[in-house]
Amino acid sequence: MTDIDITSMNEKELKTKANDLRTQIDHHERELKGIFRELKLHRTNTDELKEKRDALNSKVKVLVAKARDVKSRRDSINAKIAALKSSRNEVHEKSRQFSDDISELKTKRDDLNKLSKGSVETLSKAYAADLDLFLNADIPLNHEVDLFGRLLDLKERLGAAFDANDIHQKLMKTYEASKDVFESRDDFGDEISKLAEESQKYHLEMIDFYNQADELRKAADGAHLQISEKYSITAPIREKIDPLKKKIAALRDELGIYLEKLNDIQVEKDDKKQEEHLVVAKEKLEKSGRLSLEDLKVLMEKGDLKF
Repeated sequence: MTDIDITSMNEKELKTKANDLRTQIDHHERELKGIFRELKLHRTNTDELKEKRDALNSKVKVLVAKARDVKSRRDSINAKIAALKSSRNEVHEKSRQFSDDISELKTKRDDLNKLSKGSVETLSKAYAADLDLFLNADIPLNHEVDLFGRLLDLKERLGAAFDANDIHQKLMKTYEASKDVFESRDDFGDEISKLAEESQKYHLEMIDFYNQADELRKAADGAHLQISEKYSITAPIREKIDPLKKKIAALRDELGIYLEKLNDIQVEKDDKKQEEHLVVAKEKLEKSGRLSLEDLKVLMEKGDLKF
């Protein structure tokens, strides 16, 4: 604030200026109160929006926690399903291997049976009978040659029959070994099916929790947006406060200068009036001695009357 020269101003001019400053101060103070009232109104609405937003965000946290818990359960079940599927695949591989082995053995056995064209017992009896005949009977040479050829054929067929029996035994053992493997395939399927249903249940629960959380989050974001809009509205209003306060403080400082000068003038006037009153009181005292209480007071204050 620039220096103010009031030396040339009379009392009336000083009072006029002081009243003008008071009017300006009153105007700015009313304006400041209006700003605070407006901000209070916005703040009340903002507090309500904050409570709403915070409440919604709290619910979102609860729902997200529930969704994560359900997701964890689903993932745990899915891990079990994955392990079961891996085991099932191993069983299927074993089953396929058994099926291939059985099929191969059956093919070999059937091929040997086609070669043997009879059982071991039947062929053994036929071979023994022909061999006895070949060794002991007196038969013509051409018949002996035919019989020898038949013995060779029977020997080959009997070998095939023995081999077919051996393969059949292997086939039976393979069948027996494969029973548990083939039966376990159904067990895996039932268990995986049950777990898949449970996993789907948890998955749907998780989706529902997340959907609820998303809806509440949208509402919370909407409330936050309104809060931001409130702040954008009140920011220009708040910016008026400090300049007004500074202006009021400057006006009060300036008013103080004029009031101090007016006070000095009043003191001078009071002193002059008291001096005039003292003169009158002294005259009364000297002439009549009849004094009012004010007369006595002024004489005593100035030391012109003692008891």
